[in-house]
Amino acid sequence: MKMWITLLAAVMIMAAYFLILYGGVGFVQDKRFFSSAPKENLAAIPDTKERFRGAHIIGWLIIAAALLTFLGAAALAIGDGIKNDFGFLQFFVRFLVMLYLMEVYDIFFFDWVLLCHSNFFPHFYPELKGIVGPHMFGYNKKSHIIHFIVYIPACALVAWICTLF
Repeated sequence: MKMWITLLAAVMIMAAYFLILYGGVGFVQDKRFFSSAPKENLAAIPDTKERFRGAHIIGWLIIAAALLTFLGAAALAIGDGIKNDFGFLQFFVRFLVMLYLMEVYDIFFFDWVLLCHSNFFPHFYPELKGIVGPHMFGYNKKSHIIHFIVYIPACALVAWICTLF
């Protein structure tokens, strides 16, 4: 299996995942983008209008680019697999590696770095100063565990669909 294609697609997914967060948190600033945030963070975040004229448009353009990057990663992974006559197991492993890398990225970069050890969220929402910090790490471990489990049948389903082509 071409592992470098798998890793490239995973990096594309990670970049897209960050762009969605950045577009949503930094520019659109809609609480719907914070559905997985701790409840105390949601309570502290005010409902705000645009930070500056055109901020929402910029945010939605960033999110659109992120969604296109997600689609590009999927197209790359699937197209390469079909081209190289992947079987079920090869597709399954590729998708599982991609999603598990994304989840590990979420845990260490989003949760550990951005939420717990940086000024990312307080930069956009000063109300969060003193609320976010290292004590927040692991607040969503149940959802991460669920993701690791759910990815197995999801990857199996997508791998099976890909073998039909």
